[in-house]
Parts: sequence; structure tokens; C-alpha cells
Amino acid sequence: MKTVYLMRHGETLFNQQKKIQGWCDSPLTELGRKQALIAKNYFIENGIELDSAYSSTSERACDTLEIVTDLRYARVKGLKEWNFGDLEAEHEYLNPPLPYGDFFVAFGGEGEQEFRERVAKTVLELVQADEGENILMVSHGASCRQFMRAWEHTSKVELQGRITNCCILKFAFDKDQFELLEIINHDFSGIR
Repeated sequence: MKTVYLMRHGETLFNQQKKIQGWCDSPLTELGRKQALIAKNYFIENGIELDSAYSSTSERACDTLEIVTDLRYARVKGLKEWNFGDLEAEHEYLNPPLPYGDFFVAFGGEGEQEFRERVAKTVLELVQADEGENILMVSHGASCRQFMRAWEHTSKVELQGRITNCCILKFAFDKDQFELLEIINHDFSGIR
């Protein structure tokens, strides 16, 4: 059995500015770097030795991963965030109410099912090919949520609220099946 730690990146400038990020990018804030250090400490304090690591090709995900671990890692396009098309870098008030469905297709972005299948297929193929037991993947909020939805039929754990920055979703992987075991939403109330 393998364990996959699927993690969202730390806070970015666009998160602060309430902008739609998607495939465009913005740098981690100072708070985002501190959040990544807290995530790093989660692995240290729990004696989790990571065997391999993967990141979305977005700078915010790579920078988060590089704070969490010194492992060499692969940058993988399939782990990227939802493509929001022409609404990238625009204000979040342009987002429709959830669920988004195919809203972004009209703006040159991805449909929800297409996006979910991309992320689920990418994670599955990476884990099948990886020989490590503890695998870290740093991605994005919507990517993590869609992966959870792809495997909700095998999982008993449910998310209450949001996937916060540097949230870690712990999955067991056995016989080509993922099961969500735990959701680690860190307490950042004492940092700024």
C-alpha cells in the first residue's frame, strides 16, 4: 500500500487580492511561505519520510514544495489548476455560484468533468509508476477538490468547509484505488 499526500500550495498574492488564478500564476506571500513551513513541520512531527514528490508546473506549487521538502521532484502539467480561460487574473466576483460545471468553457477554459478526469488520470498514472511508499504532490485547491470528488465513492472522510492553503489530503492507494483517510487543514491563526 502507498500513501499519497495531495497538498494545496501556500497563499499567493492573487489569493490576497481575490483574483482568479487558474493557469496564470502569482508568487507566494510571506504568509504563504510560513504556511508551507507549517506543512513541512507536519511531516517532521509525524515522522513521515517522503520517498518522492511531484508538483504542478505553476510556480506557486513548486515554491511550496521546495519549502516542504528537499527531494528532487517532477513538474507535471496534469496537476495544474482548473483552466479558467479569459477569466484568469480577473476578480473572483466574476465566478458563478458553485458548482461551476462547464461555465468556463464559454471563456476558453475547461469543463468540470474534463478537469476532474485530467487530474484523476494524472495522479493515478504517477502513483502507479512510482515505487515509493510516501508520495507528496503539490497542486491547487480546485484540483484537490476534484480529485476528492473522483474518489468520493471509496472514501468515508468528508471535507467540512474549504481546502485551505497548504491543506494536506492523505490518501491510501491499494489495488488501483484511492481512499481519503484524513484531511489536514492546519491552524494558521497565530501567524501573519
